[in-house]
Amino acid sequence: MGLLSSKNKLVLFSPVSKNNPVVVQMLGICSALAVTAKLEPAIVMAISVTAVVAFANVIISLLRNTIPNRIRIIVQLVVVAALVTIVSEVLKAFAYEVNQQLSVFVGLIITNCILMGRLEAFALGNGPWESFLDGVGNGLGYGLILIAVGFFRELLGSGTLLGYSVIPQAVYEAGYVNNGLMILPPMALIVVAVIIWVHRSRNKDLQEQ
Repeated sequence: MGLLSSKNKLVLFSPVSKNNPVVVQMLGICSALAVTAKLEPAIVMAISVTAVVAFANVIISLLRNTIPNRIRIIVQLVVVAALVTIVSEVLKAFAYEVNQQLSVFVGLIITNCILMGRLEAFALGNGPWESFLDGVGNGLGYGLILIAVGFFRELLGSGTLLGYSVIPQAVYEAGYVNNGLMILPPMALIVVAVIIWVHRSRNKDLQEQ
């Protein structure tokens, strides 16, 4: 079986599109509310979660036949905590300002429902390569939503993207005003709701009967 067989492609790409963990399973919503007022921290959080999910999946998959069932959750938490600590230290060393913006939410990656869900639902029953693809796919699916929410919130709320002004001054002189509501947490929930509505409208089979 090839490294990117049709089955593996489905494992990798399905969470990015049709079976997105945020808009289908409603996981990771808290991050969407907390770190998406600006695009930069949303991107960094997306990369961090993707890295942690992917490598945690691989490690747990490698250990799956040696972990006693009664302590599997403890082992998973230890692995995830170690990876999150590494990510946190890397951010402090190379992206300190963004790390400050993310505040406690880097540490809270440990409790991310997507992360623990993939370890339980996939890594414990599949090989390392498939588990890596599953982790990358779910991380990218999660990150895609964060980046989309951060894009619209920063653009409409602050008139900037990645800290750079993108709306011409002439537009402001014509009467345009940034929507301050967009940078408040409730608007993140509304933007996510719109994304879910669009996703469900394009995937009729996901709609509740």
